[in-house]
Amino acid sequence: MNSISTDYHIRSIELTDMLPEVFVNESIPHSEVWLTHLKFERGRHYLIEAPSGGGKSSLMAYIYGVRTDYKGMLQFNGRDARDLKMEQWQLLRRRHLAYLPQELDLFPELTCIENIRLKNDLTSHVDEARIDSWLERLGIAGRRNTPAGRMSIGQQQRLAIIRALCMPFDFILLDEPVSHLDSTNNRIAAEIIAEEATRLGAGVISTSVGNPLLLHSAINVRL
Repeated sequence: MNSISTDYHIRSIELTDMLPEVFVNESIPHSEVWLTHLKFERGRHYLIEAPSGGGKSSLMAYIYGVRTDYKGMLQFNGRDARDLKMEQWQLLRRRHLAYLPQELDLFPELTCIENIRLKNDLTSHVDEARIDSWLERLGIAGRRNTPAGRMSIGQQQRLAIIRALCMPFDFILLDEPVSHLDSTNNRIAAEIIAEEATRLGAGVISTSVGNPLLLHSAINVRL
């Protein structure tokens, strides 16, 4: 691939001998991610489980291109990510890679619906009826006009999941997306994510330290 366009799809993300630079001089336990070859394929679901400090958030940030402090190679459809220009990364983040960081990155002074619309108004990806349905299913419709900063952390996670889905993607990266959700809301969130991923033919990469997203047929990867 010599260019990235809106009609292009990321079919695979490959890691070859990757390792965070901070781990280079350390002895790390056996990993199915670091210092090996791992291929994520579009249309499949992956669950990366790791203890705290294992580098899962770093991995997600590497794939999204907001951090580059790693050794080894990261490839999109066989192309080294280090060769991508800034405008290509920007297009990847607008059209091909959705990302929910562990910190959520919500605007606390904006309401629940304003946080969602801030993303959806840029992408025009989801209609209001679908957003309303997600809010209802995740039990936060009654918090629609509540500032995000006044919502509980579990409510904020549900809000952030909806916002992350308000864009087209080939892969969605979810860093501990349900760490504060009970099993019922975890299951509902997983159903919504899986439905949208299926609709787009997209892949899901989710991380966990003990409360995994309850995706059916997820491929487990130990970090």
